[in-house]
Amino acid sequence: MRRSRVDPAAVGIPAEKRRRVAGLRREEVAHLSGVSVDYYVRLEQGRATQPSEQVLDALSGVLDLDETEREHLHRLARQPRRRAKAPGGRVRPELARVLDLVVHAPALIMDHRLDVVAGNRLARLLFGRGLPGLNTARHIFLEEAERGLYAEWEACTLDVVGHLRLAAGKYPDDPRLASLIGELAMGSERFRRLWARAEVRARTHGRKVYRHPLVGLLELHQENFALPDESGLELLVLSAATGSAAEDGLRLLAGLPGGLGADDDGGVEFVRCGHSGS
Repeated sequence: MRRSRVDPAAVGIPAEKRRRVAGLRREEVAHLSGVSVDYYVRLEQGRATQPSEQVLDALSGVLDLDETEREHLHRLARQPRRRAKAPGGRVRPELARVLDLVVHAPALIMDHRLDVVAGNRLARLLFGRGLPGLNTARHIFLEEAERGLYAEWEACTLDVVGHLRLAAGKYPDDPRLASLIGELAMGSERFRRLWARAEVRARTHGRKVYRHPLVGLLELHQENFALPDESGLELLVLSAATGSAAEDGLRLLAGLPGGLGADDDGGVEFVRCGHSGS
């Protein structure tokens, strides 16, 4: 629970030598938020309906939530009559051509379930496989032989679980997402522990480090671009700094033989989002 990670001293509660719980107690959160303990417990258990914006903002402040976490809390509390339908659609041929133009960096398109639905040649060479059919959450948590690709594996797992938590809040009625989460929980003890923390994270730009078996360490920068038309898809581009060892590594990677399928001459694979194989 988020309250377990709040330092009592940071909200003005005197330090105690022996506290039975880490972080804040329920009654402390309730007091600081201006609600009764009973109401807070019902909020925490999902039994209180339609809390006011003021209560949610107060809780967000006490629990020190960032913007993504605040939006997630408000979304869960609103409980709309019609829940958002999981997005789907098609990778348009025009968009596939854009991917095809990215020749010096791995580039891929991913949906909210972390299914890769399209990728350019360098992305396929980086992951060592065809991309439609690859789910990066499953790849990271369940495919033990592939774990070495992620040089900062533990950080990757935090990002994956935080993203899936956020997606589950947006699309609670998506059966394929629920099935994926169940599969990961059954197959990975680390996933179960991280899922129980209920943290959310927005997928965004940042450092990504891969350890490729043929070209070595690749320290790349990931940029995320949300695609229009409410498709729920994002374009991810992994670039290397000019003059860096990673740039040399990508150049070596680009020179490797394809061997990944009929379109390894640089063409882009694209499929319907609803049939990406997760």
